[in-house]
Amino acid sequence: MDSPKAHLFGSTDGHLLEETIGESLRRTVSKFGARPALIVDHQKIRFDYEELYFQTTQAAKSLLYMGIRAGDRVGIWSPNRFEWVVLQFATARIGAILVNINPAYRASELQYALTQSEVKALFLARGIRQTLYQPILESIQEGCPDLEAVNILDEDWDSFLSLGKEIGDKVLRLREEERNCFEPINIQYTSGTTGTPKGATLTHHNILNNGFWVGERLKYTEEDRVCIPVPFYHCFGMVMGNLACITHGAAMVIPGATFDAEQVLATIDRESCTSLYGVPTMFIAELNCPERYQYRLDSLRTGIMAGANCPSEIMKRVRTELHIPQITICYGMTETSPVSTQTLLDDAIEKQVMTVGQVHPFLEIKIIDPVTKETLEIETPGELCTRGYSVMDGYWNDVKATQSAIDSEGWMHSGDLAKIDADGYISIVGRLKDMIIRGGENIYPREIEEFLYAHPSIDEVQVIGISDKTYGETVVAWIRAKEGAELSQESLIEYCHGKIASFKIPKHWKFVDTFPMTITGKIQKFKMREISESEINSEN
Repeated sequence: MDSPKAHLFGSTDGHLLEETIGESLRRTVSKFGARPALIVDHQKIRFDYEELYFQTTQAAKSLLYMGIRAGDRVGIWSPNRFEWVVLQFATARIGAILVNINPAYRASELQYALTQSEVKALFLARGIRQTLYQPILESIQEGCPDLEAVNILDEDWDSFLSLGKEIGDKVLRLREEERNCFEPINIQYTSGTTGTPKGATLTHHNILNNGFWVGERLKYTEEDRVCIPVPFYHCFGMVMGNLACITHGAAMVIPGATFDAEQVLATIDRESCTSLYGVPTMFIAELNCPERYQYRLDSLRTGIMAGANCPSEIMKRVRTELHIPQITICYGMTETSPVSTQTLLDDAIEKQVMTVGQVHPFLEIKIIDPVTKETLEIETPGELCTRGYSVMDGYWNDVKATQSAIDSEGWMHSGDLAKIDADGYISIVGRLKDMIIRGGENIYPREIEEFLYAHPSIDEVQVIGISDKTYGETVVAWIRAKEGAELSQESLIEYCHGKIASFKIPKHWKFVDTFPMTITGKIQKFKMREISESEINSEN
């Protein structure tokens, strides 16, 4: 008898939201108008839902006054600020397409995003950390022929809002009545680590529903206060954060413009946050924060760890040491709005820390052979594919890339290696491009990383493959030791012997204090490969 196929269907209990983001926000305002909506401490902003709606109305009218039409692209280049949230909802209400620009972008990347999406108006912060944005923009502005208006949030916001006084309520209402939930209203550029960034184009229907179902899995109500230290320019912040909140009447609590571990902990204490988001490196920083014990964290009950492989040992510590017993793991990608799977609050501990949960409602997942494209049996690693409401509209102005990512049956191919167990839980094995083939043996870095995380002196570990003349590829481990711990290559090899197969034991070990990563805290393994290849080749 054949084993069951690795093809899952999400629950169809309930229904998908068939409304625009503006309609959803209005519905929440009518129910929870006096409840806290947006708290941004570093800007001294505290909006209830009535005030948030008023702010988005003024911004929407101002955009209309500027001549922004439905479908026009409006860029935002900024770390987390209250204006970011206001513009997210204002642009959606008038049918403009918000283009999220990575706060870490520099001249060439900025110019590419502005020109490829033909941004008409750009809102930017003064800068981030030591980098000033305006000189960067000025250096490339002549090469952006579609850019007509520039607004610096720190200086021009009040003047921008005042423009809306010229636009009547009826004008805005008529524009909103013309909208439908299947219109694209957001472009998010992928990281571009393997080539030119691609603009994933998302609709109201995509991201509003995804935010809603994330909030449902977390059992959000109007009593929840969600600490969102992850950036808005990515789905983690603007969808899993902002849209999960507004569809449930919960409060968005923004600890800072950028991530700072102690600032996050202080915000949780001060605002009695009930939920905390972060990528694994953020949670590790919070766990290691020397001032952690000064802050009360017992208001927390749930949250999300996502955006990268979530080590089981870190998950266990987050549950106990950060007092988040119902922490969940989400898996997905920008192109699927983003969440495809999520653990449940009452999952058994081994499912919570060792898997990325079950398929989300109203979605399908299957695991295929990357070569033959045939659906595999359960417990067999292969490429994970997603189909359903969450799959993006396509890559902006890039039909070829869209067709290579979404097949003729509507399946989004993730490039991630995963497997499904007999209980319907998904485990991520690694990336197709990260899989190491050593002498014909397939090696999954995630497996070695999970094993090494159990070492009492290891704080963080990342495993990569580099080229090898004898075996094709060989294994390299980057290690960050816990403070005060001493580690050596010899002791770690000894630790591995007899516990994992000999071909999986890293040949090369690199001890580091930090890892190359993106502004969102995602480890950049391609940079690690470049560094390791260069260093090891120079030694040989």
